[in-house]
Amino acid sequence: VQLQAFGGGLVQAGGSLRLSCAASRSRYSFSGATMGWYRQAPGKQRVMVASIVPGGTTTYAESVKGRFSVSRDNAQNTVYLEMNMLKPEDTAVYYCNYKRVHLGMDYWGQGTQVTVSS
Repeated sequence: VQLQAFGGGLVQAGGSLRLSCAASRSRYSFSGATMGWYRQAPGKQRVMVASIVPGGTTTYAESVKGRFSVSRDNAQNTVYLEMNMLKPEDTAVYYCNYKRVHLGMDYWGQGTQVTVSS
């Protein structure tokens, strides 16, 4: 499974961005995977931002609750991250993740840079 993330960029504090991550079509289904968004700021560890399981239940890091929204389009093999009310501390490289734990599958996209200026 190959993941292609895009949509990052430079935005002012308070602005919005929408990230997309498209998974290549393969014999492994997209709809059966937990899709996640993670971010890594300079000098820090990669952390989970949001995730969405096959049934649609979502999970968010406390720091983004109420501002970010994750969604998926299984027909398009794509997961989205809508980011609103962005803050300078949201600046990081954002990565999408495809995970099917019971199959031992854990794939990462290449990352997309999000920079929020104050």
